[in-house]
Amino acid sequence: MTKTAVLVSGGGTNLQAILDCHREGKITNADISLVISNKTEAYALERAASYGVRGKVISPKEYSTREEYGEAMIRCLEEEKIDLVVLAGFLVILPENFVRHFAGRMINIHPSLIPSHCGPGYYGLKVHESVLARGNKVTGATVHFVNEIPDGGPIISQKAVEVRDDDTPEILQKRVMEQAEWKILPQAIDDIANGRIEIVDGIVKYHN
Repeated sequence: MTKTAVLVSGGGTNLQAILDCHREGKITNADISLVISNKTEAYALERAASYGVRGKVISPKEYSTREEYGEAMIRCLEEEKIDLVVLAGFLVILPENFVRHFAGRMINIHPSLIPSHCGPGYYGLKVHESVLARGNKVTGATVHFVNEIPDGGPIISQKAVEVRDDDTPEILQKRVMEQAEWKILPQAIDDIANGRIEIVDGIVKYHN
């Protein structure tokens, strides 16, 4: 059983998709063991509690350095014997020691087709504003492993979504979540938990 921790900062819509898929048996061989937020008021913590998953708040503001914050996160996750860390709308730049510690065991969902509209400063509505400003006709979402480069780790999967002429950033954000994020993130967790993927020479390979 793959013990999984989900890291969130806000409402937790991707967390809800994970919990729903877990309940429906679409995520197997995985236990959603812990939800961590950097914000006490994050609604995602209520979503976790309603599913019976323990929530915890660890804020970088409580630590004098980013390294200390990273050590606290590592300590918490190791005490829980977490196998897989899932970033689901976690709006904190991760400390290098934390990223190194969970190399190959941490994934992220990003609301664009990487390498477009990604990297530092591209999060939330900012991504969709950028897509519309560039006049893109197609956008989507990407699940990738996390490394020291923001949104730069090996890509696990991507799903394309149509951009419509009358889209606003809010409408596009909702469509990308519903048609892409909420599908490929739970699938990636299931694939990892069941040993279907591995990283070979920096590229994700699938096994049947």
